Amino acid sequence: MLCSVKPRRTLLVCTAVSFAAIDLVHKSFAPTEFHHARTSFVAVMMGVVIAALVVLVPRVPSNAAAVGAGIACGGALGNLISVLAWSQGVPDPLVIGRTSGVAFNLADLFALSGDMLLLSAVAVHGVRHRHELGQRV
Repeated sequence: MLCSVKPRRTLLVCTAVSFAAIDLVHKSFAPTEFHHARTSFVAVMMGVVIAALVVLVPRVPSNAAAVGAGIACGGALGNLISVLAWSQGVPDPLVIGRTSGVAFNLADLFALSGDMLLLSAVAVHGVRHRHELGQRV
């Protein structure tokens, strides 16, 4: 089991970098009127969450969980880099409803969809291997 942690971690990191790059390219070229601020504390917490996902998720023997965590990390990484790169706040080029709507970016979508895939994959893994859940680690 431990020998397969490294390929899952590589899969997670490559997925995260790819999705963060997609988000950052989109933010760079899409015109946007809306930005949202992030505090330094939130930026640090995004870094902590990214590190925790990279360290912990590959231990679950599921490529789907690694991809889900990678997509979520890509979203968090895209927003983290945006906090550092854009002085007016994180750009939100995707807008639903101009006057009283919602503004967001691809990183937000990636974080949400990655979390959903990660949690689903872990739940499916737990159900499929429920006989192992009571074993000591």
